[in-house]
Amino acid sequence: GSMETRAGNQELDRWIGQMLMVGFRGTELNEGDPFLEVVRDFHLGGVILFDYDVPTQAPVRNIFSSVQLSRLTTQLQAAARVPLLIATDQEGGKVVRLKEKHGFPATLSAAELGFRNEESLTRSSARETADLLVELGINLNFAPVLDLASNPENPIIAALGRSYGSESDQVLRHGRWTIEEFHKKGLLSAVKHFPGHGSSRDDSHLGLPDVTLQWNPRELEPFRRLIQEQLPDLVMTAHLFNSNWDREYPATLSREVVNTMLRQDLGFGGVIISDDMQMGAIVDNYTLEKGIQRAVEAGIDILLFANNSSYDPDIASRAFNILRDLVNRGALSPDRIQESYLRILKLKENLIK
Repeated sequence: GSMETRAGNQELDRWIGQMLMVGFRGTELNEGDPFLEVVRDFHLGGVILFDYDVPTQAPVRNIFSSVQLSRLTTQLQAAARVPLLIATDQEGGKVVRLKEKHGFPATLSAAELGFRNEESLTRSSARETADLLVELGINLNFAPVLDLASNPENPIIAALGRSYGSESDQVLRHGRWTIEEFHKKGLLSAVKHFPGHGSSRDDSHLGLPDVTLQWNPRELEPFRRLIQEQLPDLVMTAHLFNSNWDREYPATLSREVVNTMLRQDLGFGGVIISDDMQMGAIVDNYTLEKGIQRAVEAGIDILLFANNSSYDPDIASRAFNILRDLVNRGALSPDRIQESYLRILKLKENLIK
C-alpha cells in the first residue's frame, strides 16, 4: 500500500539527489545554513567550489584560505549522509581555484609541463596538487585535461595553456602520470572534455561550438587509452556539436556520444559527468527540463550545475524536482536513475570511511 510507495519514493529521492552536483555561495556554512539544508533535504551527491564569483564579479566565493577551506569542507561533509563529492578545477597554471594570492602553492600549467616533458616534474606537480586538495577535504579534481592543443587559437583550451600538447601520445603520457599520482593520494580524477574540445574555435561558455569541420578522431586517443588502463574515475563531457557524432544534439545531450562512443566503443564503466549545465551552449538552446532529460537519456550520471555563469539559489531543488517529475511521468525509468546511482556509489566506496 501507501507505505510501500513512500519507501520507494524515499529511495528514488536518494538516487536522484546523488546525480546532482551544484555550486553555491559562501565561505562558511554554520549549522542551520540554508545550503546545508539543501545538502540534507535533496541528498545532494556533490558540490563544486570556486574562488571567484562570476555573476557578481566578487573575488570571494568559496575559497580564500586553507584554514577556512578545511572548515568549509568539514561542514559540508557533516551535513551529508552519503559522503559528498567535493570538487574543484585545480588544473595548474591559469585554471586554479586555490590561488597563490591566497597563500596556496604556485602551480605549472599543463602546457608548461608538456613543453618541459619530464615525467618526474609532471608527477611531482600532480602529487603536490593531490596532497593539497586531499588535506583540505577536496576529493575530486576536474583534471587532467585530455584535450589536444590542435588549434593553437582555441580561446578556451590552448590559449589558456590547459593542454599538454598537440600530440595525442604526449597528452596521454602526462595524463597518465597525473592520474596515477592523484590516485596514490586518494584523489579522484575527472578527465575532460570528451570527445575533445581542443580543435574548437569557440568557447562553449558563450554558445555552442560546432566542430564538425575541425574535430579529428585523434582527439579520442588519450581518452581511449586511459580508459583501457582503467585510470579515469569520471569522464566529463563537452558541450560541442559535431554533425558526424549526432545530427541534432551536442555531445553532453547525445546518446550517440555518451552511450555509444564513450560507454560502448571506449568501454568506460565509470561515472560520466556533464560539463556545467548552465553554460551558454546548453541554456541558450534548451530549457532546464529539456537539458536535464536529454542528458540523462544520453547516459550522463551526474548533472553539474556550477551556478557560476548565472546564479540560481534554487537550482538544486529545481533540478531535483524536474528529475522526480520526469520519473513520475514515465519519461525516465527508475531503473535508469538507479543505474547512475549505483555507479556513483561505487565511485564513492573509497570515500566511505
